[in-house]
Amino acid sequence: MRQWGIAIAVALVAFLGLLLVRFVLVGRLGAVAKRTATEWDDILVELVARTRPYFLAATAIVVGSHFLALPATTDHYFDATFALVLLVQCGLWGAGAVDLWIQRHSSLRTAHSDIASATTMRALGLAAKLVLWTIVFITALDKFGVNVTTLVTGLGIGGVAIALAVQNILGDLFAALSIVLDKPFDVGDSISVDQAQGTVERIGLKTTRIRSISGEQIIISNSELLKSRIRNYKRQLDRRVVFATDVTYDTAPEVIASIPGMIREVISAQQPVRFDRSHFTQYTDSALRVETVYYVLDADYGRYLDIQQSINLELLRRFNAEKIQFAFPTRSVVLQGDGMTVMTDDRRSPITAHSKERIQPPSTAID
Repeated sequence: MRQWGIAIAVALVAFLGLLLVRFVLVGRLGAVAKRTATEWDDILVELVARTRPYFLAATAIVVGSHFLALPATTDHYFDATFALVLLVQCGLWGAGAVDLWIQRHSSLRTAHSDIASATTMRALGLAAKLVLWTIVFITALDKFGVNVTTLVTGLGIGGVAIALAVQNILGDLFAALSIVLDKPFDVGDSISVDQAQGTVERIGLKTTRIRSISGEQIIISNSELLKSRIRNYKRQLDRRVVFATDVTYDTAPEVIASIPGMIREVISAQQPVRFDRSHFTQYTDSALRVETVYYVLDADYGRYLDIQQSINLELLRRFNAEKIQFAFPTRSVVLQGDGMTVMTDDRRSPITAHSKERIQPPSTAID
């Protein structure tokens, strides 16, 4: 009786001590976690708070049982029962950690209107908890002396067979996980995939839905989507613009030399724009070309079009004021009395047509 009394007293003291330790840890760690920006300490506080009282009681009973002289069989069952309780508590800790992590990330995505990705995270969390409890169940059977080798082998063979049967679906599931974690794009982003371009409407477990610029919905599997080159226009920081200004060949050299400076003044007057360069770069077939490069410091396509329109209009006004002629494609035709010779712009492949009945003008040249 004295041994039982000592064992019960030790168990009660151990149980109360464990409750006190849990209370102190939650209070102290909670105060520290509120002052930090990381989320791991918050998860640790939640896990300590979710420690079940029956686990603390089982731990206290095991501590008290050491003061009793129990038979080997009874002691073995004590250890097996405590191992079962410990496995259940570990499963609850793991499931709680998954729930807290999913909850935090889902709340952030819901706040950013990314509800589809939040749903994907919850589905992946459910799969993670299913795997966790399966491991806990198999380990518990092994602790009670059940031969789980055949069970594990059967689960392994069955898992391989199922994986081979649904490998495309599993590929899309893992691709969805990659999209959610790596975030190459989010819901609402304007992207381009191969020949398709549009706005992401939903990121599902198997497919991603894109609303194209022409109005229809494009559905692409997640695995195929990640195999393609994706251009995310929403994350574009600025826009590089290259345009050419062509003037006629009879433009004076000093006028050509003044055009880059004129274009620089026009572009520098726009906002938000960063001028890069403007140079007389090329003799084309029909014109003298001035190439200009500038950056629009805004990813909005409509803003870029407004700026380019303003530049074009101002250049048109200045060119008209300076009597600078814009060039356009031309072809020289030489008419001769005994036939017609048509010269291409590059003057490399003449084509001669002899037709006195249709063309009999005097010898002249027309541009």
